[in-house]
Amino acid sequence: MASVTSLSDSVHQRLAAALSAALPQAGSADPLLRRSDRADFQANGILALAKKEKANPRELATQVVSRVESGDVIKDVEVSGPGFLNITITDRAITQNLAARYADDTGRLGVPHAEHPGTTVIDYAQPNVAKEMHVGHLRSAVIGDAVVQLLEFTGETVVRRHHIGDWGTQFGMLIQYLEEHPHELDHKADEASGEEAMSNLDRLYKAARKVFDSDEEFKTRARRRVVDLQAGDPQTLAMWQKFVDESKIYFFSVFEKLDMEIRDPDIVGESGYNDMLAETCRLLEESGVAVRSEGALCVFFDDVKGPDGNPVPLIVQKSDGGYGYAATDLSAIRDRVFNIKANTLLYVVDARQSLHFRMVFETARRAGWLNEDVHAVQLAFGTVLGKDGKPFKTREGETVRLVDLLDEAIDRASAVVREKAQDLSEEEIAERGAQVGIGAVKYADLSTSANRDYKFDLDQMVSLNGDTSVYLQYAYARIQSILRKAGETRPAAHPELELHEAERALGLHADSFAATVAEAAAEYAPHKLTAYLYQLASLYTTFYDKCPVLKAESPEQIENRLFLCDITARTLHQGMALLGIRTPERL
Repeated sequence: MASVTSLSDSVHQRLAAALSAALPQAGSADPLLRRSDRADFQANGILALAKKEKANPRELATQVVSRVESGDVIKDVEVSGPGFLNITITDRAITQNLAARYADDTGRLGVPHAEHPGTTVIDYAQPNVAKEMHVGHLRSAVIGDAVVQLLEFTGETVVRRHHIGDWGTQFGMLIQYLEEHPHELDHKADEASGEEAMSNLDRLYKAARKVFDSDEEFKTRARRRVVDLQAGDPQTLAMWQKFVDESKIYFFSVFEKLDMEIRDPDIVGESGYNDMLAETCRLLEESGVAVRSEGALCVFFDDVKGPDGNPVPLIVQKSDGGYGYAATDLSAIRDRVFNIKANTLLYVVDARQSLHFRMVFETARRAGWLNEDVHAVQLAFGTVLGKDGKPFKTREGETVRLVDLLDEAIDRASAVVREKAQDLSEEEIAERGAQVGIGAVKYADLSTSANRDYKFDLDQMVSLNGDTSVYLQYAYARIQSILRKAGETRPAAHPELELHEAERALGLHADSFAATVAEAAAEYAPHKLTAYLYQLASLYTTFYDKCPVLKAESPEQIENRLFLCDITARTLHQGMALLGIRTPERL
């Protein structure tokens, strides 16, 4: 089905045509249309245009009103103040537009695809091999997954990349210890649970670290093993692969708990770019982008200085020949630009790494790998804080394990579901508890602008009141209950009916779903979608309180209100799905 023109776009077109007719010499002018609490929409563009054309704004506004095509969409336009236009939409247009969205059998609710989709590589959810995932890994995964869903929904080709930490000096220590204690990872990797895999790795890491710190001879053997690993020694690589496989079992178990799809081909860790590192350095040095300084290959920047005022370089290759993160990140850019042919490289990475990525991106620009046609963006996110406003830690001061935090969210949510549940089995309570708990964690993260810190407060997250996913899920479940109670009476649009004020407000907001999705995708801003959905649920609550559905005055009004209920539910369902959050039919 073709996309549906929103009421906002319809009004915009009519006002723009009236503006051009009133001031032909001005060419195409933007009426600057927005929603208003004084009318359905307000246009503010006449003031700036009148100033530019040295015209009286109120007189110009009056001329525009006389030229506005009204009737089918616009019911009334009045001049307000110094030249604002207040526009009221016909009830018929509201219902007809929603009916067109409702009729979309693709399930997209008439949301169009982007006009010029490209290819975006999104780098998110980057855990480290042989290490537990902690609360710091939550935001990259949750924000990244929501942006993936938004971009794919608007028609963008999205290539997911999980740049896991699977290389470096610690692996020499781990591999050497496993070589000397070969039965530590004896079970078959595909038979282990995520918890077992992590406990094995955790135990092995602690044992290896203990020997590494106390035995100089072992430390020497471990360092030699790093050289073997980097040189591609087959036996060493095979043992390294054991650690990667064991870690993946654990990663997949955590992401499954997060209700998130992570595919094996999308996991391309630091090791995936090993073969490119030497060439990356050669290209940078030959082009003069990077220079040798005290034996290291460095890129310098005039505007990046340390506390002493001296320039801080990006070190691509160390003086001992080893490669740092910069070499890997720059090689990844080359791969994503020249092999994957991406237009946009999007990195969902902690704000504390912003300086590193600023230098990496600028280096890639100087090398010609990034340009006007290919750009890189860091979607920097803030820190997860405890209720006290400090970085989230355990009572012992340790970083909180992600799996513990998710389990607690599910437990809290299950208690809320059990309290409300009337006809759910224990199995259904457990399923809903997981959907509500994980949804609560995701929504709390996504409802905050990514670059801001946010407080992790489970009590608030699983509350039925306020800006929470539970409030939205409850609104959806309530609608499903009404639709079930309606029995044989089905939702149907009746454009001939007059609408109650609460019906109009709900209908106008539901119609702006497409514009919100487009904006959230273009700006990589899931929080704009969460704000929209929360307002939708709030407007539905007002509608529910003021407009009886099954006891409405006529059969037609019952059908029309069921229709408003159903399109609200479909919009909530689709919007929440784009955030990676489930909407249970019953709560």
